[in-house]
Amino acid sequence: MMMDRLMALLALVVLTGFLGILVWKVPRVDLFVVVAITLSLAIWDFVANAWRRPRRR
Repeated sequence: MMMDRLMALLALVVLTGFLGILVWKVPRVDLFVVVAITLSLAIWDFVANAWRRPRRR
């Protein structure tokens, strides 16, 4: 359970880093908007699923 959260956090950090480099190298407003929407959805998904109780099997 804890390892799943750490892996999800690591994936979120890597995604943020990649998109940050993309925005840094290609400074366009429309690209920034798309990256902001993408990161907000990824963060929302992480927060919504990281603290959800796992289902019993």
